[in-house]
Amino acid sequence: MTAKIYAVGVGPGDPELLTRKAERIIRSVPVICTPTGTADASSYALSIVEEFIDRSRQEVLVQVFPMRKDQEGLDEFWEKAADEVAERIGQGLDVAFITIGDPFLYSTFLYLYRIFRKRYSHIPIEVVPGITSVGAASVAAGLPLGMASDRIAILPTTYEDAELIKTFRDFDTVVLMKVNRVFDRVYALLRELGLDKNAAFVRRVGSGDEEVVFDLATLVGQKLDYLSLLIVKK
Repeated sequence: MTAKIYAVGVGPGDPELLTRKAERIIRSVPVICTPTGTADASSYALSIVEEFIDRSRQEVLVQVFPMRKDQEGLDEFWEKAADEVAERIGQGLDVAFITIGDPFLYSTFLYLYRIFRKRYSHIPIEVVPGITSVGAASVAAGLPLGMASDRIAILPTTYEDAELIKTFRDFDTVVLMKVNRVFDRVYALLRELGLDKNAAFVRRVGSGDEEVVFDLATLVGQKLDYLSLLIVKK
C-alpha cells in the first residue's frame, strides 16, 4: 500500500480541541512535519500536539516557511519541504503535516499542497479538518459569526484602506486575520466608520495566553501578537 500524506488541522491552541481523528493520526504516523517561520523559532503547531508524540519512534521534521507578504524567492523553501516529505513517502512512511487551525484556511500547508498536486500527483493526500481560530475566537469573545442572512467576510489584513472600508460596509461580520502589524491603521478606519465599539481583538485563542480585548484603544501603539485576529460585528 502506498504511503500517504495527512494534512492535519490541530486547532487554535488547546490540545483538547483536536478531533479524535487528528489525535489518532498524530499518535500513529512515523513522521510528523511541522512548520516554523525561521530555523531558530519554535513551532506553535508542534507545541499543541507534543503530548501525543513519541519521539523514540516518530521523526519530527521541522520545516522553515518564511512568513512575509512578499512571496518572491519563497518557492525554494516550499519545494525543499515538498521534496523532504516525498522522500519519506518513497520510503513507505506515512507523513502528517500539522498546521494550526484548519489545513484549508490560510494554512501553510496550502503552499505545499499545490506542489504535491503538480509534482507528486501520485501521492495520496488526506486532509483532516481542524477547529479554526476564527470559530474559537468568536466563542471566546461571545460574538456569533452569523445567523439567518448575515454576510460574513474572512480576510487577511493586507488590503488597502478603500477595500477594507468597502468590506466593513458590505458585510455584517468581518474577521481580519494577521492584524498585528497594521492594527493602528485598521483601528483608525473603524473609528471613522463608527465601528470601533463593535469589535473584539483576540490573541492566542485556546492557549494559556488567550486574551480578548474589547477596548481597542488600549492596543494602539502596542506590539501585538502574530497569532491574533479582529472580529468586527455590526
